[in-house]
Amino acid sequence: MNRFLYLMFAILAAVVTSCSENDDASTEFNDWQKRNDAYFAGVYQKAKAAQDSGDKTWRVIRAYTKNTATTKPTDFIVAHVVATGDMNAPATLYTDSVEVHYRGCLMPTTEHPNGVQFDSSWTGDYNLQVMSPMKATASTFVDGFSTAVMAMKPGDRWTVYIPYALGYKAQASASVPAYSTLVFDLTLAKSWKKRIE
Repeated sequence: MNRFLYLMFAILAAVVTSCSENDDASTEFNDWQKRNDAYFAGVYQKAKAAQDSGDKTWRVIRAYTKNTATTKPTDFIVAHVVATGDMNAPATLYTDSVEVHYRGCLMPTTEHPNGVQFDSSWTGDYNLQVMSPMKATASTFVDGFSTAVMAMKPGDRWTVYIPYALGYKAQASASVPAYSTLVFDLTLAKSWKKRIE
């Protein structure tokens, strides 16, 4: 019995060692937190510089959960406006219902220059004629996503950059590693007030 346990332990140790030392696939996420910090800081600085030069296609938006006096970059999301919707529509509130189209990716890497896609409400090309939006309330999402939805007007399409502090933080979630900047192609299709019974 002792020989059997020793043999099983030796095999297990060999498997663990070979996976941890020779698995090249894991190198994509080496120094992941540090690289995500640097990536978001770069996007944030680019957006601030664009805003300072009068470029209205870049927005830096404080998270709805953060104090209005905050200047910490990771208390903000960054949005690049791709298309503008109905600017006269009322603001979306935290309790409002929404319909959104979204595609979420991790930050770009050498192996995946467009970032690894981890979720999407549509397949194939972006085509509003055939896409079906996801329905939820604005409060359903991680802080950064909710912040974006509440800042958008119906018809807006933005590329939204969410620092991990406003995303999944230090926790992994499904195919999203811990400390991941989230990059969304996000369209607010519709927003409506909660019905009071």
